[in-house]
Order: sequence, then C-alpha cells, then structure tokens
Amino acid sequence: MEATITPSPKAGNPRSGVASGRGMACVLYEGDNGYVALVAEVDVNQDTGAVRTKRIVVAQDVGAVSSPDGLRNQLEGGALQGLSRALGEEVTWDDQKITSVDWATYKTLYVGSNVPAIESVLIDRPDSEAMGAGETAITIVAAAVGNAIFDATGVRIREVPFTPERVKAALAQRSGNQTAQV
Repeated sequence: MEATITPSPKAGNPRSGVASGRGMACVLYEGDNGYVALVAEVDVNQDTGAVRTKRIVVAQDVGAVSSPDGLRNQLEGGALQGLSRALGEEVTWDDQKITSVDWATYKTLYVGSNVPAIESVLIDRPDSEAMGAGETAITIVAAAVGNAIFDATGVRIREVPFTPERVKAALAQRSGNQTAQV
C-alpha cells in the first residue's frame, strides 16, 4: 500500500454537519526511551462540537520485543487512556476547591461509548537494546486527535480536553478560508 501525503486542513470538507479528518503525531519518549507514532481518524460534528474517534493506529519501536502480547496491550491501553484525556478528562475547580470529585464530574472514556478500532504495529529489532513502552503511546494521542480535528475543520484547538463546548467555540471563531486557533 502506498501512502499519500495531503495538506491539512483537508480541502472540500463541509463547514457544517460531520467532517472527517486524520492526524498524526510521533515522539522519541524521554529522549531515548522508545519511539512511537500514532494516527487518529475522527469525525467532528460541527453542529454539536462532538468528536468521535473512529480509528487509531499506533506503532512503537522498543528495540527487542520480549512480549508481543504485553506490548500490544500496553499500546492499546495507552491509546485509550490518552483518548480519554484528549476528549474528556479534566480537573476542574472554583475559588475554593476542586469540583471534579466523582465519575459524574470527572468525565472519562467509557467502554462502549467512544472506543475506536485500534491497530498496533510492533517494530521488533531483536539485536537492539530494549527500551520502554509503559507510557509512550499515551503521550501523543491528544496531539494526533488535535491534528485530526484541524484536518477535518481547519480549526486548531490547543487546550485539552477537546470537549464539545471548546470545539463549538473554536468553530464559531473561524471565518472564510482562514484557520482559527483556540
């Protein structure tokens, strides 16, 4: 399969209704502790601001892979935890105390709600020193999802989580063919 690189934001996406986009992110974790790349495909409902992640592909080079199933579980779990943070998790407070004190006020991703298809690509280099995989994938999910929102809408949102309210506010600020940054 040949990859095609296209500019972002995607040309021809509608300015209302649902728009689809794809975003990428990568990192060399902690300077020398594993490479990871992630692609997120999303639908953005521009009328409600809701973001639905349809698919995540995550690839990681940890040097020598000693437990493929364990690494796959780590990548998929990290991707889901990162997605939960990107789309909902947020500590909130008022002038006196933290107000996100239970599962009703601290929004997390629930199994069955917005769980995308996840594909893991393991890069095994058996002659290389093993590197970490514990938290690597979680670190780039928000960047990939943010880039996918930009690809779909032309709006760059720089504050997580990407709640429907924040997405709607950013979309309301866009004008003409200009891209908005919020």
